[in-house]
Amino acid sequence: MTRRFISTLKVGGLTLAGTALALGLWIGVEFIALRGETPAITGENGQKLTRSIATLERIKLGGIEQYVLIRGTDSTKPLLLFLHGGPGMPVMYLAHAFQRDLENFFVLVHWDRRGAGKSYGACVRSDSLTLRQTLNDTFELTEHLLTRFGHHKLFLVAHSWGTLLGLLAVKEHPEYYAAYIGTGQLSADSLRRYLVQRRFLYNMARAYGDNDLIEWLIGGGPVHEDDLFRYGGGLQGARSFMPILLTGLRAPEYDLFDALNVPRGASFVAERMKDDMNGRDFEKHLRVFKVPIYFFLGRHDYITPSVLAAEYLGSVRAPLKQLVWFEYSAHFPFWEEQRKFTAEMIRIQNDVTAFQIRHSAGLDIPITN
Repeated sequence: MTRRFISTLKVGGLTLAGTALALGLWIGVEFIALRGETPAITGENGQKLTRSIATLERIKLGGIEQYVLIRGTDSTKPLLLFLHGGPGMPVMYLAHAFQRDLENFFVLVHWDRRGAGKSYGACVRSDSLTLRQTLNDTFELTEHLLTRFGHHKLFLVAHSWGTLLGLLAVKEHPEYYAAYIGTGQLSADSLRRYLVQRRFLYNMARAYGDNDLIEWLIGGGPVHEDDLFRYGGGLQGARSFMPILLTGLRAPEYDLFDALNVPRGASFVAERMKDDMNGRDFEKHLRVFKVPIYFFLGRHDYITPSVLAAEYLGSVRAPLKQLVWFEYSAHFPFWEEQRKFTAEMIRIQNDVTAFQIRHSAGLDIPITN
């Protein structure tokens, strides 16, 4: 490279290397200094809404401080607690992208559980990463929220692995929860899920002439989640997890260190909880519930195959139960079809309110099959 060419790359005394350094510093400031907070909820005049709440807090649960995001335009609205999947993959970093309209009808609570997302840096002992401890943390947070906001019950939304946690929670303490809404719903033992996933991938590989994948599957190779995403079984219309990651990078609640800790926490928690994740017999132990049960299923979900979740719901008995299909979604209906998710949650709030009025009046409400 000639001196003349180098001189043409100078802008205000900076070479390209200097410009790149400045850009890198700007990105660092954006993530570190300008992130890590949740924005206030404001009206058309830009002023904070008087009854709104928008806080990012550390709450001690089971002796460990864990991050909780609480947002709503009216702090007296019903509570909605969102349980993320993984078991260490947070949803808080997607909240900015899907829930703003829903904040008009609920006070939404996202919780990065011990070892996950913003809670990755907590002093978490490996032996505390158990399903039982996580369930106890769930109850402790639930009690904290109900007391703080003066409610008797809250709505529980759960995603992916969080649906196991959520069903166990409403089974053990139905008095805490107005309704359960499962999305990306777990439903069967790992062997049945594996067989459905293999059949899906084999059919897609044949349709697209993916001979390498066909040979891999015929040779007994395991199912890889990357392949499920590549053929739309994770995100409908996408070929990877990248749209989720890029959305997460824009989360105001996450700084650079939080973003880097998402994959670290996901691996850390999954490795230590893997023995708690397998062998759960839903059909045997989680069939009868005392709270309304709703499944929001993506028609194209093969991460947690919706066909198995729909079959499982058929065996569930609950005061109210309903299957809602999201025709243009795979594993993330709340993000892939945000408007429908919001509309269905508002409808469920109304249905459950009517159910609670009937129940309080002493009307006989049968357990539905």
